[in-house]
Amino acid sequence: MKIIFMGTPEFAVPTLTEIVSSGHEVVAVYTRAPKPAGRGQAERKSPVHVAAEGFGIPVLTPKTLRNEAEQIAFDAFGADLGVVVAYGLILPKPILEAPKLGCLNLHGSLLPRWRGAAPIQRAVLAGDARTGVMVMQMDEGLDTGPVALVDEMPIGPDMTSAELHDRMMIVGADLMGRALAALDRGSLTFTPQGEEGVTYAKKIEKAEARIDWSKPAAEVHNLIRGMSPFPGAWFELELGGQLTRVKALRSTLVSGSGMPGTILPDLTIACGEGAVRLTLVQREGKAAMDAATFLRGAGTLPERAL
Repeated sequence: MKIIFMGTPEFAVPTLTEIVSSGHEVVAVYTRAPKPAGRGQAERKSPVHVAAEGFGIPVLTPKTLRNEAEQIAFDAFGADLGVVVAYGLILPKPILEAPKLGCLNLHGSLLPRWRGAAPIQRAVLAGDARTGVMVMQMDEGLDTGPVALVDEMPIGPDMTSAELHDRMMIVGADLMGRALAALDRGSLTFTPQGEEGVTYAKKIEKAEARIDWSKPAAEVHNLIRGMSPFPGAWFELELGGQLTRVKALRSTLVSGSGMPGTILPDLTIACGEGAVRLTLVQREGKAAMDAATFLRGAGTLPERAL
């Protein structure tokens, strides 16, 4: 099949690789435009952009697909199918309808739960025990199209968003490969999404990342793993006479009690109910380190985390 691939982050790269290695003709890759990054603010291409150039595929980076000129250019590729994985731009109706077979999307949740921008992190933040990846037919709604294939997976009690992301992007690439093979055979079927259980995975805001120790330990633990590694759940400690921001990147639920924020042995911190033990942290301006290394370098800790 002649395919237009649309994606941006690392999550989308294995799917692009799977499509190319399966022998499909990727006639163009659409991705977000390079952005200034790093200390020098040099423009950095997206992971998909870099991968596409490595395959010798033409790359386009329009700021919008809503204007007629971009829609005409898209249609001119004469694609059989569009494949979309975490692209980041809204696809208007003329784009969705331009490929002969429409557009397939790889989505990281068990739809209709967690439609929207951040399904992986929202599932972990909510303490969901299971999630999955789905191949769906795109329509004009927000992740509302019918579903073709699904691969479910558990979310471990201490699993972080980063770990779930890395598992999903590999499983998802295989799932899309199977979907394209079935589509080629004319055997890919679609099932409408159910009307019950709809939730929305809104974009993660940095303001959500501050830890509130008055919350139950389970909620604090879910925040820590859901925000790891980015933007990173954080709190403050008074170290050496000044407030220092510390990111909590890994934790586990443990027994313990005290006023919320009380620092117990082994970098265990009391919550509104129960306690969490921090196992991987990152002091402001430092690299991530395990709890023992942090404690050796921090000196005398205050009574409470803020």
